[in-house]
Amino acid sequence: MTNIKEKLLNKTATLGVVGLGYVGLPLAVEKAKAGFKTIGFDVQESKVAMVNSGENYIGDVVNEDLKEIVKSGLLSATTNFAQVASADCVCICVPTPLDDYQQPNISYVQSSAESIVPYMHKDMLIVLESTTYPGTTEELLKPLLEKSGLKCGDDFYLAFSPERVDPGNIIYKTKNTPKVVGGITPKCTDVAAALYEAILEAPIHRVSSPAVAEMEKILENTYRNVNIGLVNELAILSNKMGINFWEVVDAAKSKPYGFQAFYPGPGLGGHCIPLDPYYLSWKAREYGFHTSMIESSMMINDRMSEYCAERASKILNRFKKAMNGSKILVLGVAYKQDIDDYRESPAIKVIGELEKEGAEVTYFDPFVSEYRVKGQVKKGEPELTAKLIQSADLVIITTAHTNVDYSFVQSHAKVIFDTKNAMKNIEVRENIELL
Repeated sequence: MTNIKEKLLNKTATLGVVGLGYVGLPLAVEKAKAGFKTIGFDVQESKVAMVNSGENYIGDVVNEDLKEIVKSGLLSATTNFAQVASADCVCICVPTPLDDYQQPNISYVQSSAESIVPYMHKDMLIVLESTTYPGTTEELLKPLLEKSGLKCGDDFYLAFSPERVDPGNIIYKTKNTPKVVGGITPKCTDVAAALYEAILEAPIHRVSSPAVAEMEKILENTYRNVNIGLVNELAILSNKMGINFWEVVDAAKSKPYGFQAFYPGPGLGGHCIPLDPYYLSWKAREYGFHTSMIESSMMINDRMSEYCAERASKILNRFKKAMNGSKILVLGVAYKQDIDDYRESPAIKVIGELEKEGAEVTYFDPFVSEYRVKGQVKKGEPELTAKLIQSADLVIITTAHTNVDYSFVQSHAKVIFDTKNAMKNIEVRENIELL
């Protein structure tokens, strides 16, 4: 047994997490709750200060848990990467966005690795959790980390284990979601699996390489992207045919086998589903391969915000209103219901399309009081009042938050464009139009 495995078993290992966002902070909290001394690393001093004072800023973290483990000394945060030297295991949980050309931007992963290298030591485990294209761990991270003079598989251990964070999921959290682990060598896999076995209450699925684990994560989200693209396309067709597509899906899911329900909407949001297929398409070009079906679904999903704006324009036209100068109230800018996360939110893209056509857009979101887009801050309405609803020429529902009184909205709105079927239980439907 390696020394690091012994430390993991007896919980004397010091664990590190680089990146204290939606993935990193919940992971750091679980490590500390499992009894490990944990150090969180982040370049943002504001996040570090909040963690060290026990202030939570991530919805999936329980406020009391954070306060307790910080107070007990099990969790601390720092911007000083020199403290990596005291860590036995480090998980990298930094963003992997797309650049302006829809290509993977892995500069955060690279800079994190470069910050770790000067402080690496023997018998150390490093795990990449950031979603990325197949080959990143072996082609980028391994050579970078070996600049320390240590050899991967002998002197230190390297693996990829994709994050599976679903913000707002009330059943599956970091603690109880099964984990996939793929190491550079069997020994790397073994040590990485031991880490997660020591902190999680979920099965650990071992795979033969980091590339398998990286591709597995891409498959998870591309599967959803393709199926959502399918239902979005069928929703557009059903609208032309005068068919309620939401009713179609409900009927189809009555079949107990061979069908999984996916629903249309104004586009895809969050950090994973809209981005992951682009990683794969980009990498596929290296092999002269064109991911035609995946790219088709991406085109459909990317266009949904524009389609929703076009539908909004047609609704306004029926009331003899032009889009230019119309007052539109958007309900919900978070990318999914009941969370405060607006990363890649399709609602914000819909607002952009409406404003491009001259509409005066206001929004209300009980979870997001303001958001930043292209360097500008847009503030939401503080309260959903009858006056606010009545003043709008059109209300568009782009996020189906469950704490919004939709019967109240229906009773005061001139007309509603419901892109999420949030008003499915409202009986009076004369002023409601579905996507």
